[in-house]
Formats: sequence, C-alpha cells, structure tokens
Amino acid sequence: TTPKIACGLSTYVQVRERLKKDVAQMKTQDPNFQPGLVVLQVGDRDDSNLYISMKLKAAAEIGINATHLRLPKTATEDEVLHSIMEVNENSAIHGLIVQLPLDSIHKIDTEKVTNVVAPEKDVDGLTCINAGKLSRGDLGDCFIPCTPNGCMELIRQTGVSVAGKRAVVIGRSKIVGAPMHDLLLWNHATVTTCHSKTADLAAEVGRADILVVGIGKAEMVKGDWVKKGAVVIDCGINHIPDETRPSGKRVVGDVHYSSVKEQAGFITPVPGGVGPMTVAMLMQNTVLSAKRFLESHQPGKWSITYTKLILQKPVPSDIVISRSCVPKPIDRLATEVGLLSDEVELYGKTKAKVQLDIISRLRAQPDGKYVVVTGITPTPLGEGKSTTTIGLVQALGAHMKLNVFACVRQPSQGPTFGIKGGAAGGGYSQVIPMEEFNLHLTGDIHAITAANNLVAAAIDARLFHEATQTDKALYNRLVPLSGGQRTFSPIQINRLMRLGIEKTDPTTLTEEEITRFARLDMDPDSITWHRVIDTNDRFLRKITIGQSPTEKGHTREAQFSITVASEIMAVLALTSSLKDMRQRLAKMVVATSRSGQPITTEDLGVSGALTVLMRDAIKPNLMQTLEGTPVFVHAGPFANIAHGNSSVLADKIALKLVGPEGFVVTEAGFGADIGMEKFFNIKCRYSGLRPHVVVLVATVRALKMHGGGPTVTAGMALPKEYVEENLELLEKGCSNMRKQVENARHFGVPVVVAVNAFKTDTESELDLICTLAKEVGAFDAVRCSHWAEGGAGAVALGQAVQRASEAPSDFKFLYDVELPIADKIRIIAQKIYGADDIELLPDAQHKVERFFVYMFCIKPICLSFKKTVWRMPTIPGLPTRPCFYDIDLDPETEQVNGLF
Repeated sequence: TTPKIACGLSTYVQVRERLKKDVAQMKTQDPNFQPGLVVLQVGDRDDSNLYISMKLKAAAEIGINATHLRLPKTATEDEVLHSIMEVNENSAIHGLIVQLPLDSIHKIDTEKVTNVVAPEKDVDGLTCINAGKLSRGDLGDCFIPCTPNGCMELIRQTGVSVAGKRAVVIGRSKIVGAPMHDLLLWNHATVTTCHSKTADLAAEVGRADILVVGIGKAEMVKGDWVKKGAVVIDCGINHIPDETRPSGKRVVGDVHYSSVKEQAGFITPVPGGVGPMTVAMLMQNTVLSAKRFLESHQPGKWSITYTKLILQKPVPSDIVISRSCVPKPIDRLATEVGLLSDEVELYGKTKAKVQLDIISRLRAQPDGKYVVVTGITPTPLGEGKSTTTIGLVQALGAHMKLNVFACVRQPSQGPTFGIKGGAAGGGYSQVIPMEEFNLHLTGDIHAITAANNLVAAAIDARLFHEATQTDKALYNRLVPLSGGQRTFSPIQINRLMRLGIEKTDPTTLTEEEITRFARLDMDPDSITWHRVIDTNDRFLRKITIGQSPTEKGHTREAQFSITVASEIMAVLALTSSLKDMRQRLAKMVVATSRSGQPITTEDLGVSGALTVLMRDAIKPNLMQTLEGTPVFVHAGPFANIAHGNSSVLADKIALKLVGPEGFVVTEAGFGADIGMEKFFNIKCRYSGLRPHVVVLVATVRALKMHGGGPTVTAGMALPKEYVEENLELLEKGCSNMRKQVENARHFGVPVVVAVNAFKTDTESELDLICTLAKEVGAFDAVRCSHWAEGGAGAVALGQAVQRASEAPSDFKFLYDVELPIADKIRIIAQKIYGADDIELLPDAQHKVERFFVYMFCIKPICLSFKKTVWRMPTIPGLPTRPCFYDIDLDPETEQVNGLF
C-alpha cells in the first residue's frame, strides 16, 4: 500500500491562514496592536541567515512585525545578554528567538543565554521554565518547542489518535527528542525514548505505532525496522553526496525514505515535511504570546489586591498610621493597574515614574469617569479636601471594587518645614509613604528650581553683556568662530525667523540686522521673572542683586518666589506632551524691551535647555494609598497665584488606565471659588476633558466659622461654639456652602456635598448640612468618616458619586475666551464672587492694554489673590516656631520623625 505523505507545506499554509485571521482579530480589539518578533543572531553564518530569512518571510505573510537583530562575531556574552534583556523589557515584542549556534569569537554559554529570555517571550520554548512546565504537563501554560509542536500538528493531520498508541522517539536533544517525549506522553501515548546507548534499536522501532526520529544520522532508520502502517515523522536534515545535483549533494532525513515508505501508513518527506512546520509553530507561538499579552493588558482590566486596614481608636498620628501599613512594591502596583514594565521607571520600592509612551498605546481606549474634589472657602480649621480625595478613592477601589486613580499635587517643602507640616491626606486616608510624598519625591520640584533659575541667570547675564559690549562684539560672542566659520544654532535661527530675517549664514547679516538680532534691549524695570527656592524664606521677598565688584555696578532690585509659584510649574501642570512643553516653555515672557516688545525664553536662547532639565519631571509619579489604590502625584502650582491643580498628563493617563467604568478623582486647590473655577476654565479648557461630578467638601466647624464663629488661635483650645451643638450659627455659615454649590452648578456638573465629620459634630448638625445642601441644588449630600475609618467611612460618598456620574450633565465654560480681558474678569467676579461690577486700577488697566498688544487677550483668565493692598508675596515666611523643630532623623533606623 502506498503511504500517505504528511506534507508540512500544505499544513503550513493552513496554519498561516489561521494565524492571519487571528492577527486581524487582534487588530479589531486594538487597531494599533501588532504582534512583534525579534530574531537575535550572533555572527553571519550562511545556514543561520537562510533559516532567519524563512522566519522573517513567514512573519511578514502573517502580519507579525519581525525584526532581525544581528550582533557581530565580536559580541561578548555580556553584550548578548544585554541585548536580550532589552528585548525582554520591550512591550512591543512578544516573541524572542536566539538563533543557534552563537557564532562568536568569544566563549558564550548557550544555556545561560537561552535562559535569560523572558519565559513569556520564549517562543522557541527552550528556557528551563518552559521546558519544566512541559515536562510536568502544564501544556496550556508554556511554549512548546517548535519542532516537536510541528510534529504533533502533522500527526493530528493524519487523523491518527495519539492516545493509547505506542510511540518511539529516537534522540533526546533538548530541542527535539526530550520535549517530543513529553508532548507525546501528555497526549496519552506510551512513550519510549531511544538514543545511542539503546540496545536493539530496531526491535524498539518495530513496536512503534508512531515513530519520531531526530538523531542527526543520514537515513539511519531502514524500512524493515518499521511496523506496518506506522506514522513516521522524520526531523532529520542531513547532506549526502549526489553527483547528479549541481551542488554535488542532496538533503535527506534520518529515515531511509524509499524503504520506509513501503511500510509506513504516513510519512513526512525531507525536505517539505517537518521543516515548514517548525516555522509555522514558531509563528503560532508568537501569535499566542501576543494574544496572551493583549488579554492580560486590556485597558481597564485590573487584577489588583488591596491592603486591609487595621483601625485603632483613638486614631494615631498620621505618621504612625503611615508606618503601620507596608506598601505594596510599586512595580507590582504598576502591573496590577495595566502598566507595562518598560513604561515604568522605578525610584526605589515605593515610587515610580510613568513614561509618556503609554498615551500612544492607550489612545484608542475610552476614558473613565472624571471627578474633581473641591471645598467651601478655606478656614484655619481645615476642611479636609485631600483627606476626602484619598478616602473617596479608597472607598471606590478597596470597598466598591471599581478601578480608581487619585491624581493629586506634589506638596512644596516650604510649608512642610514651615507652618503647615506634611500634606498627604490624613488619618486612615493617606498617600504613603508619607515621608517620600512630602520630601523630595522624584526631584520634580528641584528640576523646576534649576530650570527657573537658569532663566533668571540668563536674564541678568544678558543685561550685563549688552550693557558692556558693542553690537559687533556682542554678535561675535553670540555666534562665535568654530573651525574658522560662524554658525547659527537652531534656536538662533528661530529668533531670526521671528525677526523676519530669512538668513542662515551669519556673514550675510547687515549691521542693522546684527543689532536687532544681538540686542534684546531689555527694560530692567519690566522684568517679571523671579528666582525661586522651595523654602519659606521671607527675607528673599525683596533683594538687591549684582553687588559684587565684578558686575561693574549693574545692580537691580529683585525677588524670590517659592518654586511652586514658578511659571514653569504651571507649564508642567498644563502640558500635554514633550513637544507641547517645549513650545510652552519657549513662549514664556520674562520682560519687555525698551520699545515695548515681549521678550521670551526663546529670545534668551534658553528654552531648549529648560526642556532638557524638565524631561524627567514631565513624567507622572506613581504612589499608593493606605489601602493599596494607585495615586498619581504630579505638579503642584499654587492656587492663589497659578491655577492650583495637578497635571493634565496624570489625569489623561489615569482616565485611560481605569477604563470606561472606572473613576479618576483629582483635587482643586483652595475653595471652589478659586481652585474649582480655575480647574474648569483653565485646566479643562486646555485638556479637553469634561468632568462628571464635583465633590464639595464641608465641615461643621468651618461652616460655623463662616457663620460668624469666634477666631481660632493656633495652639489654643477651640472655642465652645465649635465643639458644642449650635444649629443657628451653622445655618448662617451654610450660606458659604450654598454659594459654592451654586458656583459648581454654573458649569453644568452634578455636585455631591461630602460632609467631613468630626467626633464633636452632632447628628442634628450633620443632618442640617445635608438637608440644606440638597435644597440648594446638590445632587446628594452625605456624611463621611474616612479620616477615622479609611475607605469604609466614605462608601456612602462613593455610591453617591457613582450615581451622580450617571446623571445628565451639561458642562459649559463660564466665559468665552474671545471676550475682552475686562469682560472675562467681570464674569468671574459677578458669577463666582457675587460682585456687582469690577474696577480696574491704573496699573491693572496698563497690564490689560499690554496683554492686548502681546496677543494674550484670547487666553483664559487666571486671577491671583492677595490679603493686602501691597504686592502679593510669592514666597511664604517662617513662623516663630516652624515645623522643622520637630523633624529629625533616627541615625540607627534612618527613619524620619516629626513630619506630622
């Protein structure tokens, strides 16, 4: 009987077409997704090149993005290992093949190299982990080596059932024989492995219903060895002399084909049998790896564990609570919320930065629900906005099992060591570790300090050099000779273009053009740029600079601000990408010329350097709450000076990560009249994001103060009005809450009032606030006890927020940016602050006119507030007894004490 040919080529075509459909299906889930494969080769062997070209061709036919990574013969073992680890970390690559042999002039441990490949990318199935899983029968949780897998596919194509059959495998290599034995065994065959020491090999072969040969000896297995009707799979590739061929040789297998085919029921040819199936299975493993990746990294599909709180009463200090909870390793949290390993930069065990590439990966995914937490007008008693923000996300995540991110500002170190102390929430609703949160974090504020002060240095240096040099000397130093010629830098060419000078050769400028280019002609009295420091230091509010004799009498009055008041901080908070940040930094106006023209950092030639200093600061910082929910800590502009909100980038990334049913909760600084108004009119205008819910935080004590309660003195016991029931005083103060609810509703967003309860509050007082809040238009009003109970104390708030997020909303801005500046100020004053009208003093009117000339008139308005008629101090001072009196480090444990 003529045997049936188990043709690998025809089976390969079937597998290829199936895999093409699988890839197309993955693209319907994510149009930007494509399976990725890297073939790493050391050296330049002709046979390896041939095999690699076949793999690359097959990958292209299926739709796999395959890359040939070729290392030279001089590559060392360390270089090979480094290349593999780089591919391991690349989330766009789902399969990695190390082409063997490694053709290097150096000694390389093949076993070591093979086992460095990440098991989840080991599509050759050669790592110890995948081999171990196969040997244990975990076929669904490993990659099966491609040649044995191809053999099994050919056996399946014959229609012969493996279960119960006697199988013989000749050869015990790690690539073919050993895994083939395991594969047949776990498909329920009775398997015998034969090798060079096997006695009476022919007799063993004669008992096989299924025979797989991979011994590497040409035509070793003869026809009279083979059982009649057996399935014969020949894995061998050997060359024997053949004078009839132009090459003088031909390819044969380990089986004597002409004699064995007379006995076999099915037989694979060589070539055209197992070879094409090895390539097919390699492609199949790559597609399988890509499927697993896509399945495990679906946006919004989190596998997160929460940290259980052990509540104590009375509630300990914030720092004691923070240290009582062991945070999850930050890389684990990153994985839980869908971040890839190459999207995360670890800063120790408890904090990390997130790469902006994630925005591109998730751009097709729908956003989650967007919630902003704000408060009534602040009082010295505190309302607990940050604590409520964290309590709410702990409730939504750990207790309601919803995907949720908190996005908060990074605190300045000035208040930390000054009068306020730490700022990470409070009680059982905190960001942890508290020390990391309140101190340097990942250095973003320091980067802003460096960038800001580089601008300040550039301003004064330029003033000095222009005052002490002729036009020609200034020009020659700005465009110095190098190698006998002068060349403009790219930033200088940008300046020439803005001046309307369309020249790129420094030698062609006229004298008039040289003067225009070289001289900024800054008016020292117009300089608005301050130096900054992240410390409360009142004596830097007004200083004199340039007093050294080397400055030749070029002194001027100047001032410092605190770093978080820097315009660069505001830029960081509003930027949407590195490119956008570069453009925003370039447009910052630092002064005007004597002719009234605005002078920017781009004119100073410093904007590119600023971007370099800020390149890491632009990446959001990942931390966690006490209950293990994720937090982005990023940017921290002052609310009374700048817009007082955390970064747009953090919000955008978080909204993609949580998925359409998840929540992102962010906090606006100060009260709703300042921080929330700027959140809507500035942040949302630039981000394009539309909030679903406003959470307005109020307390009984603060509302009593708004009702006319007595003054509170730091360090003294609270007056009885704040610790005893007083409904009349409370109701008077609720007028502030009423106005803030009204302010939020101006923007068309549902408002939930969160009443942050204290132990001295009575039921009647809490009920009164909730009742009045609903009467004035709040969607709901609920009491919260998250400070004492963590997320469990804010579940009612979380449920109200969830309901409100599903309610109809009609978001709208308060004003049209096209309106004149005075009209925009008037709208804010009348609608948010209840003013009858505004009056612009001469200095303000002059600024409005100047902004009109600068073309700043079509921007949102950011109002700054001051307590007196004098110029607003933009750097706080230290009190008589600053917080630093209590802060110290234990030299034995390296533990920070006294933060809060």
